Amino acid sequence: MATKLYIVYYSTYGHVEKLAEQIKKGAESLEGVEVKLWQVPETLPNEVLEKMNAPPKSDVPVIINPNELAEADGLLFGFPTRFGMMAAQFKAFLDSTGMLWRTQQLAGKPAGIFYSTGSQGGGQETTPLTAITQLVHHGMIFVPIGYTFGAGMFEMEKVRGGSPYGAGTYAGDGSRQPSELELDLAFHHGKYFAGFAKKLKGTA
Repeated sequence: MATKLYIVYYSTYGHVEKLAEQIKKGAESLEGVEVKLWQVPETLPNEVLEKMNAPPKSDVPVIINPNELAEADGLLFGFPTRFGMMAAQFKAFLDSTGMLWRTQQLAGKPAGIFYSTGSQGGGQETTPLTAITQLVHHGMIFVPIGYTFGAGMFEMEKVRGGSPYGAGTYAGDGSRQPSELELDLAFHHGKYFAGFAKKLKGTA
């Protein structure tokens, strides 16, 4: 039986979505892993998004019913930073998972986190660190990547998002796109997480 992973994210300008796509590729590089991408609902009105110069949303399905999370064997959550914490759109989605918390349907499931920030020192560690509280209350198992990416984690000559907590990227003013190194880290994140999820399920 395949290990089913859900990658659930919010992306304003597309940076987190690009990481999500690469994480999906990494996870699917392992045999017996099925991955589905989901976007959380947008909470800002269209006129505000237009003033923010946010591009139209992609055709990735929106997860309306949070109870669908219980169907996955593992979950990866992605979001941009707002003042060192997850964006309100993603927090609003997690706030809607009260019934899952009440019944502890997510307890014991592995979970990972990836993220985007506007600048260096802008939340590459505080964002996942503050997000872990959501996983703890659900009884989920946080799976960091640590330093398993090897030499890429010690890169000093190039700007690189991400940390031992998970894959990440820097958006700058919005024009900067995830670098090749950041995308490689995202691929590794997906593959590493999928391997852990398979072992936890007993299918590795």
